[in-house]
Amino acid sequence: MPVRTLDVNSDSKFPAILTNAARVSRTPCLTRSRGRFRTYDMSSESVAGEFPGEKLRVLIADDDSAIRISGRFLFEDEGWSVVEAKSPREALQQIEKNELDAALIDMNYARNTTGGREGLELISKIRAQDPDIPIVVMTAWGTIDLAIDAMKGGASDFVQKPWDNARVVQLVRAHAATCRAVRRSRVLEEENKVLRSPSGSENFVCQSAAMKRVIDVVDQVAPSRANILILGENGTGKGVVARLVHDRSRLSDGPFVSVNVGGLPESLFESEMFGHVKGAFTDAKSDRVGRFEMARGGTLFLDEIGNITLSQQNRLLRLLETGEFERVGSSRTMKVDVRIVSATNVDLKAAVRAGTFREDLFFRLNTVTVEIPPLRDRRDDIMPLAAYFIAQNAGKYKKRVSGLDDEARAAVMAYAWPGNVRELAHCVERAVLMCGGAVVSKRDLGLDESAEGSRNLDSLSLEEVEKVLIKKALDRSEGNVSKAASQLGMSRATFYRRLKELDK
Repeated sequence: MPVRTLDVNSDSKFPAILTNAARVSRTPCLTRSRGRFRTYDMSSESVAGEFPGEKLRVLIADDDSAIRISGRFLFEDEGWSVVEAKSPREALQQIEKNELDAALIDMNYARNTTGGREGLELISKIRAQDPDIPIVVMTAWGTIDLAIDAMKGGASDFVQKPWDNARVVQLVRAHAATCRAVRRSRVLEEENKVLRSPSGSENFVCQSAAMKRVIDVVDQVAPSRANILILGENGTGKGVVARLVHDRSRLSDGPFVSVNVGGLPESLFESEMFGHVKGAFTDAKSDRVGRFEMARGGTLFLDEIGNITLSQQNRLLRLLETGEFERVGSSRTMKVDVRIVSATNVDLKAAVRAGTFREDLFFRLNTVTVEIPPLRDRRDDIMPLAAYFIAQNAGKYKKRVSGLDDEARAAVMAYAWPGNVRELAHCVERAVLMCGGAVVSKRDLGLDESAEGSRNLDSLSLEEVEKVLIKKALDRSEGNVSKAASQLGMSRATFYRRLKELDK
């Protein structure tokens, strides 16, 4: 980028209130760097290109209405959005109310003042309110000392009234562009944190033999680039396992992008997945990056893959075969290197036989298949998961809840959990909120123990059946061991022995 010197002492003219500002998109702009004035070529095209479809926004703060009106005409003629303030208080109100790209403020507001004290105080307050916004100060009583004080106080630059239209526009434009670039980089940084943030897979709860077999498969296939199809009922944790695959792969430093493809409307599918260019359709006011492009060098998780239409399947297939696609509205072919992990609760083999799912797409997706068992088939995970969710929500809601009481534990183990891990997580979260003591009670859980909500005894192991029956007998006898043993046809000694064995 060329650096040129600008004569800041050239003659300037007071901006005419009703005259159009000169077009200055190709002239150099003034900025300040390490105590020296430098100029950079900041054309209007470069600024607009960074933020297509968005107007730059500037605050003009001055007690002189002629200055404010003149500034409004000047910047609005450049396509900017302008807000005004006639006092420091109004300036702060405007900054609180609007996201601005620059502030052009006077240094003196009270009548017969020339010291710039009000302006210096305003700079300090603006900086406290919005650290990003560039502040360009203006004064008819400009001195080097005042300019230095303003810059030390947080101003980005200064101009002396009367100003030169072209210079003011380019000066403010340069700082506004820098402000937007800083904000944009911050947004990208936050997006990057979301994409790369730890998934909690290091806290993956797995005690049952069934889930340990799943993890063994993940450990085997994760380091490869093979596409993986995850099968399981709703709420079993398919998304968690997909993230685990990514975290244990060689792509873990790349992005993990998740999209519920089954929930994308037909009209938005291509735009969401492949992106679009400005003007591709009515609402396409700027270029947009699609999910495949966003996941470049990482993992793309396609959730609910079994619910997409045949038309959507056709569009996906080409990309999976070649890695190539075009953004909507563009003829330029792009290529991405992405690992695909997909998931569904649909029987895809049956869907292929029925003709509702393409067989070639099915083979592309399931180089390796991972099946996650429902929670009812991995009962050894129920209590560890419940304990994990209790600790998680106790911290979240600042409550001193440490576990479940005996009655709540029995209810949790006897329940069917048709919604699997997701239902357990929601149930425990509610229980922690409702809990009035240190441990969660059965009442806090709010479980539906109807025939639809509770587990059949024939789905329980013998040990679990004994636990449920002994607990019910104790409840009916109000804790009287002799009565409970009698109800179960046991001697008191046998009852105690079974209690001791079941508590181990």
